[in-house]
Amino acid sequence: IFDPPCVLYVQGRAEVLQGPAVAIVGTRKPSPYGRAVAEQLAEDLSSRGVAVVSGLAVGIDSAAHWGALKGGRTVAVLGSGLDNIYPRVNRKLVDKIAESGAVLSEFPLDTDPFAANFPRRNRIISGLARAVVVVEAAERSGSLITAGFALDQGREVMAVPGNVTADMSRGSNGL
Repeated sequence: IFDPPCVLYVQGRAEVLQGPAVAIVGTRKPSPYGRAVAEQLAEDLSSRGVAVVSGLAVGIDSAAHWGALKGGRTVAVLGSGLDNIYPRVNRKLVDKIAESGAVLSEFPLDTDPFAANFPRRNRIISGLARAVVVVEAAERSGSLITAGFALDQGREVMAVPGNVTADMSRGSNGL
């Protein structure tokens, strides 16, 4: 990528980063449809040897990680240090990911989850993947930031169609 991190801290299996990967990102407030689609798509991809990359956020990211764990491997990219998991509710998920996949961050181990870290981490999510799939994203969202990075990096960007009347699908439907 254009602006690679100087270092990546990795918990788990770093070799997962060498194979094919697809990123799945989306809203923190998904509909049942969005959650189900993200989980199923992630399971299908991972069962075919494709690592699923996402950002560990509550919502679509978590659904994608859990789905990928059913089928294979996943990679979580943090906006904090590895010793300061955010969101804390995903601590158990991080432990499961590290068993067969990888949790990584460019930030020193004890870095707090500052708001500015998350858009920055999105360039790594897209940079690790051959394609980015957006599932339910508002018009102004971190998921669209990730899609923008992906386009700048020459990656494919795809979107799952959502409810045309839902605010949480306006950004993804716009793609």
